[in-house]
Amino acid sequence: TLHSSSQQRESILSISDEAARAQALNEHLSTRSYVQGYSLSQADVDAFRQLSTPPADPQLFHVARWFRHIEALLGSPCGKGQPYRLQASKGRRVQPQWSPPAGTQPCRLHLYNSLTRNKEVFIPQDGKKVTWYCCGPTVYDASHMGHARSYISFDILRRVLKDYFKFDVFYCMNITDIDDKIIKRARQNYLFEQYLEKRPEAAQLLEDVQAALKPFSVKLNETTDPDKKQMLERIQHEVQLATEPLEKAVQSRLTGEEVNSCVEVLLEEAKDLLSDWLDSTLGSDVTDNSIFSKLPKFWEGEFHRDMEALNVLPPDVLTRVSEYVPEIVNFVQKIVDNGYGYVSNGSVYFDTAKFASSEKHSYGKLVPEAVGDQKALQEGEGDLSISADRLSEKRSPNDFALWKASKPGEPSWPCPWGKGRPGWHIECSAMAGTLLGASMDIHGGGFDLRFPHHDNELAQSEAYFENDYWVRYFLHTGHLTIAGCKMSKSLKNFITIKDALKKHSARQLRLAFLMHSWKDTLDYSSNTMESALQYEKFLNEFFLNVKDILRAPVDITGQFEKWGEEEAELNKNFYDKKTAIHEALCDNVDTRTVMEEMRALVSQCNLYMAARKAVRKRPNRALLENIALYLTHMLKIFGAIEEESSLGFPVGGSGTSLNLESTVMPYLQVLSEFREGVRKIAREQKVPEVLQLSDALRDDILPELGVRFEDHEGLPTVVKLVDRNTLLKEREEKRQVEEEKRKKKEEAARRKQEQEAAKLAKMKIPPSEMFLSETNKYSKFDENGLPTHDAEGKELSKGQAKKVKKLFEAQEKLYKEYLQMPQNGSFQ
Repeated sequence: TLHSSSQQRESILSISDEAARAQALNEHLSTRSYVQGYSLSQADVDAFRQLSTPPADPQLFHVARWFRHIEALLGSPCGKGQPYRLQASKGRRVQPQWSPPAGTQPCRLHLYNSLTRNKEVFIPQDGKKVTWYCCGPTVYDASHMGHARSYISFDILRRVLKDYFKFDVFYCMNITDIDDKIIKRARQNYLFEQYLEKRPEAAQLLEDVQAALKPFSVKLNETTDPDKKQMLERIQHEVQLATEPLEKAVQSRLTGEEVNSCVEVLLEEAKDLLSDWLDSTLGSDVTDNSIFSKLPKFWEGEFHRDMEALNVLPPDVLTRVSEYVPEIVNFVQKIVDNGYGYVSNGSVYFDTAKFASSEKHSYGKLVPEAVGDQKALQEGEGDLSISADRLSEKRSPNDFALWKASKPGEPSWPCPWGKGRPGWHIECSAMAGTLLGASMDIHGGGFDLRFPHHDNELAQSEAYFENDYWVRYFLHTGHLTIAGCKMSKSLKNFITIKDALKKHSARQLRLAFLMHSWKDTLDYSSNTMESALQYEKFLNEFFLNVKDILRAPVDITGQFEKWGEEEAELNKNFYDKKTAIHEALCDNVDTRTVMEEMRALVSQCNLYMAARKAVRKRPNRALLENIALYLTHMLKIFGAIEEESSLGFPVGGSGTSLNLESTVMPYLQVLSEFREGVRKIAREQKVPEVLQLSDALRDDILPELGVRFEDHEGLPTVVKLVDRNTLLKEREEKRQVEEEKRKKKEEAARRKQEQEAAKLAKMKIPPSEMFLSETNKYSKFDENGLPTHDAEGKELSKGQAKKVKKLFEAQEKLYKEYLQMPQNGSFQ
């Protein structure tokens, strides 16, 4: 910037001659230290702006330099009589006005809320924090695929909310370890074990079985549920079949070993029958509370092991009913104090009429049409709580137990109303309320829990907190059927999680669930699982192909390649698919659509790779890596890929994939290159034995190690690490196909040989003899061997005679060909 004193500035401006003014400015500038940070005044600028052009004299270079500098900043000099003003310059360039882009409306997450039966925008109550309570299992038996349906589905939803939408999810789940089913099963197991320890004699066992069959038959006749009736009929039939051999053995006075064998068979078949009978006669004598904790503790452990095997994340906090009895007692007391509960004969019931009549409450929010369904209500109360005396304690049949007075043979805890135990519905309310407070964001459970369990939970919790919003979003997973049928022991289609995992991996089960909506019925069948297996194979092949491309040696700059139209198109499709996937996840976490979009994206990648391969060019590694990493990321979010894998499905099991792949792949690559070199020499030198050994290495040896070599004409061998069992299955299928082809080829050759032999045999017959053997058709012949009369002695009609003559002439032609064969060498 230029600075000058006021006196000097006025002196220079007073010089009228432009050349003299330029000389004076130059002298001033040559003696002034203008390289420091001085400010530029309006008058300084005016002194330069009065010059029409920069001086031509090279000695005045200071003025020329400053003139050009000011002109570049401010434009050409003003005309005469138009003094320059810094703020009002028309020549000064300024930034144009900026406008933000219009953009698009961001997609918001919607969840299907059972409280409205609609998809609602998901809005947590406290920023990004999400409080979530999920109904856990009642642990009295092995976990089955119905449990898997619910807990895998909620695990997927939880992961998506946490890892995709970045919500801070606090996930709470309960274990029901106090329940009518647990009490009854625990007593039955204990009493049956006691019975076995007594080692009953054969005659006593037969007597006891007959005694047990009487109430069992009554129960069977009263049962109306077809599935349950079928199961009871099967038990009765099997017990009767096992009884007959023992009765005969006793009557025949067989040896002790033979009788004992029949006793063991009957005890096994009659276990359920005898257990139920023993419980009905001796159940009230069971007083040891530890009996009722042993059973649920065992099955809870099995449940957690099953969930871990399914890669279901553990809850942030787990609650057990047995550990929250004091909180449950306090919860019940407050409901009574608020006027919505009443004590009756040591039990406490919820007053549904009182609650429903309140202006600020409503009963049956989830399934209002089911209110009054006594069958459902009684199932909710439990088998031990629907006796006539218990039902008579209620003010209304619609009321349900908050606290049950314990009968003899039931566990009990002290409370203000006498010894008793919690009702089923109150357990979740008290535990969730203790941890999550007066209102939670999400409550989840199976579809069959909506009424009465969840409707009763809502009622008693809102009665406790005196609000109308205990749950903001209620999510219910769909039913699971087995090959189109309801899963039932009576139908012998009851599948435990352990049994399912013997047939399919946890990833394959999860993929099957991902390919269906979490809220709709899922049919667990061979077709469903075959679709999941094919999807897994489809994705895995893509990941293996991308890994092979990324392993190709390239320098640091070579990894960035010029994009052509194909790459630009694939990248556009990639971003389109990402948008579609995001929209699908916003739409009630629609994983079914997500999986289809991912399949379409992989198909586009496969087409791109095939096109590049066809012209002997390597695909763009960076683009394919980005797509593969994105798909891996999404599958990790869904829980279908363990954390250890950086790209694609892990190899060698959880925790070993990275070490295995990174360790062995360099050696396999060297082996592949060495094998390719040997094959090239063998082809050039025509050494088929070496080529056969090379093929045996590829087809027989490496698959046993979980390694696949894929040979492509004119391209390097592709090396893939694949699950060993998958490769062995592929090899067996390939062998079966080849064997089928071989058999078909042999059959075709055999048929051809038979046809040629039959033709040759026919050609050997002289035409004069061809009809003589057909005595069942003809009775007389002329001198040439042509038939003249049929088998009944009637002369052949003209039409018949014409037909046999035609056959005769055709045979005559064949016979001549036969006679010529030895000369022309047609047959050896």
